[in-house]
Amino acid sequence: MWHNNLTVISTHCKNPAQQAWAIIQGFSGWLRIKPQSPDGVTNVFLLLTTGLANNRKVDVLIVNNEITEATLR
Repeated sequence: MWHNNLTVISTHCKNPAQQAWAIIQGFSGWLRIKPQSPDGVTNVFLLLTTGLANNRKVDVLIVNNEITEATLR
């Protein structure tokens, strides 16, 4: 389900591929960033960190408590 106009509270990643998380306004705890490919994880993580660094809102698609897509507002 898409959740719109939210604030990114924090982001975190580790060196191994596909290990990235974010805390999003309105959700409890860390949500794993898990698109279908390693490049997708990188792209969504960069989008969320851009939102965090520039105080911009995001829209996120959350499936099974994981972020699979995101857009920057």
